[in-house]
Amino acid sequence: MTAVTRLGLTGGIGSGKSTVAQILADLGAAIIDADAIARSVTLPAGAAIGPIATEFGSDFITPQGALDRDRMRELAFADASAKRRLEAIVHPLVGQETQRQADAAIRTGRRCIVFDIPLLVESGRWRQHLDWVLVLDCTAETQIERVMARSKLSRSAVEQIIAAQAPRLQRLAAADMVIANDNLPLALLRAQVLQIAPRFGL
Repeated sequence: MTAVTRLGLTGGIGSGKSTVAQILADLGAAIIDADAIARSVTLPAGAAIGPIATEFGSDFITPQGALDRDRMRELAFADASAKRRLEAIVHPLVGQETQRQADAAIRTGRRCIVFDIPLLVESGRWRQHLDWVLVLDCTAETQIERVMARSKLSRSAVEQIIAAQAPRLQRLAAADMVIANDNLPLALLRAQVLQIAPRFGL
């Protein structure tokens, strides 16, 4: 069986993870997006909806049957235990689906599986399952500008999200490789990814 490289891709919000993941996908990597999986289990009929309603009450479920993200975000910022209780429901489901997708990628002969995990550093459990950790790094001001432009969130809302994520230095300490993505044109970002891609079997 062909050796499979497991690459963890992480960085703060607005750091460029999605762009780099797409470049790696174009090179033949299988991309497993933990955020997308987490969103899918909290959509209508998602596996987390019943347990969330039981734990937090039906007020946290929209009329359409999805997680009320705005309401949950407000609660989580105000009450750290709420965030932990939500994660205790969502994270095991994300883990199961992540493993299913990884197994499927291996069966189809992919040589590199990229785990796009925003909370890789925070979770503490991922590092032992990965061969490499690639961190996308940029300043907080760059993050704020990008996310405000992309998501139309206020500066204070983006600052809250950044504050809830691992500190920049903690992410950098966990990295095997770092791409500095401040004011980096897309062509140069792509060139940097192409330069390191052979290490991952791409």
